[in-house]
Amino acid sequence: MNHQEIKLELFTKCKQWIANRRNKVETVIADIMESLEDETKSSAGDKHETGRAMLQIDREQAGEQLKEIGKIEDALSKIDLKIKSQYVRLGSVVHTSTNRFFISVSAGEIKIEGRPYYAIALASPMGQLLLSKKKGDVIRFRESDITITSVY
Repeated sequence: MNHQEIKLELFTKCKQWIANRRNKVETVIADIMESLEDETKSSAGDKHETGRAMLQIDREQAGEQLKEIGKIEDALSKIDLKIKSQYVRLGSVVHTSTNRFFISVSAGEIKIEGRPYYAIALASPMGQLLLSKKKGDVIRFRESDITITSVY
């Protein structure tokens, strides 16, 4: 695979990761809504009211997760895979003396051709250290010196 194909594969896997998270949260919300309807049909009383309140709290938390997923989707949509830069920026693939990173969203480890890449957000500690660096630059992370060996 060439650099552009690797970048496209990483981008695609990040999109899939986000879609899976969205589907899980939407399923949770649907289940909560169904439970709320069942609670409405059941008899009144303190136990009933407590059950409804707990479900409402769960629904609000799931709604917050959905908002967060929307922000992650927005961040990923800002990546232009056609832009080539010698400097680390959003959408860069960075090889270092220790790991390979895709500067995008915090999706964790993604394997491409059996090799691990770490999808990290630009706002993450490592993302901030790598930002605007180029091949040959050295960063210090957790008391270790890490050399950037390529950026694409």
